[in-house]
Amino acid sequence: MKQKSFYISLLNLSLLVHLTMAQEVAPKKAGYEGPYKLNTWSLTLTPMRTAFFGDLREYDFKRGPEEMASFGLGIGIHKQISPIFGAQIDFSTGNLNGSKARIYNAYFQSKGFLQTSIQGTMNLKTLLFGYNKLKRWKVDAHAGYGYMWFNTSVFELGTGKMLRNSNNTPGSSRTAGAWDRTGSTYTREIVIPTGVAIHYEATPRLDIGLDFTINHVNTEKLDMTVGGVDNSLPTNVFTFKFGNSKNDKWGYVGIALTYKLGKNAVMSKKNPVTGKYDMDPKAGRYSLRYTNPMDLVPPPYNPTMKDADSIAKAIMPKPVDPRMYTDTDKDGVSDLFDKEANTPENSIVSGGGVAIDFDKYFDALKNRPVAKEECEAMFSNLEFDTDKATLRPNSQETLRKVIDLLNLRPNCRIVIVGHTDARASYGYNMQLAKRRVESAKRFVIRNGLQDPSRVVIEYFGEYRPIAPNTNDPGLQTNRRVEIMILPQNSLRSNYPAGFRYPGYKN
Repeated sequence: MKQKSFYISLLNLSLLVHLTMAQEVAPKKAGYEGPYKLNTWSLTLTPMRTAFFGDLREYDFKRGPEEMASFGLGIGIHKQISPIFGAQIDFSTGNLNGSKARIYNAYFQSKGFLQTSIQGTMNLKTLLFGYNKLKRWKVDAHAGYGYMWFNTSVFELGTGKMLRNSNNTPGSSRTAGAWDRTGSTYTREIVIPTGVAIHYEATPRLDIGLDFTINHVNTEKLDMTVGGVDNSLPTNVFTFKFGNSKNDKWGYVGIALTYKLGKNAVMSKKNPVTGKYDMDPKAGRYSLRYTNPMDLVPPPYNPTMKDADSIAKAIMPKPVDPRMYTDTDKDGVSDLFDKEANTPENSIVSGGGVAIDFDKYFDALKNRPVAKEECEAMFSNLEFDTDKATLRPNSQETLRKVIDLLNLRPNCRIVIVGHTDARASYGYNMQLAKRRVESAKRFVIRNGLQDPSRVVIEYFGEYRPIAPNTNDPGLQTNRRVEIMILPQNSLRSNYPAGFRYPGYKN
């Protein structure tokens, strides 16, 4: 049975740890989708200088005969998924050309090619240097998958005679899917783009940069060659056979102009004092391209000792008058409200601490009618010896006067509250205070109180001392029973209505 309880406890502990870790590690939402929203979409326009890499290319760092500079244009739609990873759709168009006098004695032109691809991006700058270094820079490695549509024509050097064309030659393209392509405009091939793009955040809306990309085309026939001249075909007609060369490629270097979409675009500003970039989420929306969402979350406030001291002084309540907690003459009324200091010990006093002459008070009561609502608040103390609940003779005399008063005033009641010093345990002192108030209640009932239901007792043990428990006078003062004579409809003791302390008993 003990072993089973141990396993149940272990399971509960594991569930508690798991839930706690889940709350700390997995936030409800990512920062850029949560309370501090970030702009994540952008549009890029890239004018580019294109170049072909294949058989009809001299590769001697010189432009070949009939080879002209070629250009293109790219448009990209980018979605930043996280500060490091993103995705984009690219559309490109442009021209390609190349020539080679050796072996081929030919040049080609591919005008108005089209290409589209889906690519993923990874911010190498953040991976290598973190978020805070080179804050305005972004270096993306990108790669993807797409299609290229092209129309290539090959010409003889010197004469300009067309030798072959990718779309009016029977069997010109395996990917196009038909032998007779005379009615088609473009040949389609798979392309794998890879590259690196460098961006700089110039304004909250505009980034400028350079894009270097190589497109790997899934064919060796972008320039309509197969890696060598087939002497059996005088005109070198393009056929389906594969030659000796690798697949063709084309690349470009372009100026990337990026417009960041989204509401209230802002960018971080460098603090000239600290040298760090300050970010204020209330100023607007930053771009996720350059922002770590955690930077927008304010750090926890860890006050210094000086801060803590200032806060404590600011919220510290005004000091309470020490007279509130002292009762020098032990008449049951604190010195702050006591209008008559140094009343004789065991005196019965009014709510203002003024001693009442009971003989005169009783004579006055006999000579006037008793009003139903009339009952003055009166206070007195009873003292006990150490660890005893027996009333002293002078305390018994005080209680007899109280009994006479209550019998004359049926609209009054007595509240008896017990206290002890702190020289025993808390539980023991509570029981001792209880015995003392019950002893006083029994004395009142047995000595002539006509209605015992008018007696209310409360006890607090050592919980409410009115003097230090460090010397004999203080200990004697705290060993007390307070008696209060109050109207029947008044609040019990001096506490809020309905309030119950541990020792309350009716």
